[in-house]
Amino acid sequence: MKTKILIADNHGILRQGISSLIEKHADMQVVGEADNGLMAVEMTRKLHPDIVIMDVTMSGLSGIEATRKIKGEMPEIKILALTVHAEKELVLDMIKAGASGYMLKECVFDDLVNAIKTLAAGQSYLSPQVASTILNGIAKNGSLKIVSGDRVIFTLRESQILHLLTGGESAKQIATEVSLSVKTIEAIRRHVMEKAAVNNLADLTKFAIREGLTKI
Repeated sequence: MKTKILIADNHGILRQGISSLIEKHADMQVVGEADNGLMAVEMTRKLHPDIVIMDVTMSGLSGIEATRKIKGEMPEIKILALTVHAEKELVLDMIKAGASGYMLKECVFDDLVNAIKTLAAGQSYLSPQVASTILNGIAKNGSLKIVSGDRVIFTLRESQILHLLTGGESAKQIATEVSLSVKTIEAIRRHVMEKAAVNNLADLTKFAIREGLTKI
């Protein structure tokens, strides 16, 4: 079954270029193109694609508002932000609106294909540049907290390791810093990801942001 894709961007030449490249993949199909946010919402209602490639800044209705409307009505549809903007405020706004992926237009096409396949598989995607922006913000300005009740419970040690992981440190670096073995750090990392129900660092970062476990 082909992954159905809608492209929403106010630059026609970019839409056409992406469409032409995507159509070369037998497992993907571009079902429509929109040149503004309002049209993106209307075409999504009509065509019901699996993934919407969404520019963040568009006329009429921004990509953030369009994403919020689409996810509010059709939560099963995945939104992949494709933009020139790497500011963490915009990244966070798109994530909060419901985007499952965020990447920059400076990426190569193979990265875009990888992002589409990642979203189609039910996972999230952040391009390396965007992930670095968010992780650096967490490492420098944020603090993770332990939560309980109906939410995920992290021990003090898990909270500490989670903070260091989202700060971009390797298991070896963390092991040296907290005087534990690399094997122990990797075990704690697995436990943290299991509790958060995520499979990779990008999703762990999104989880922390979404659940209010960190401040950027």
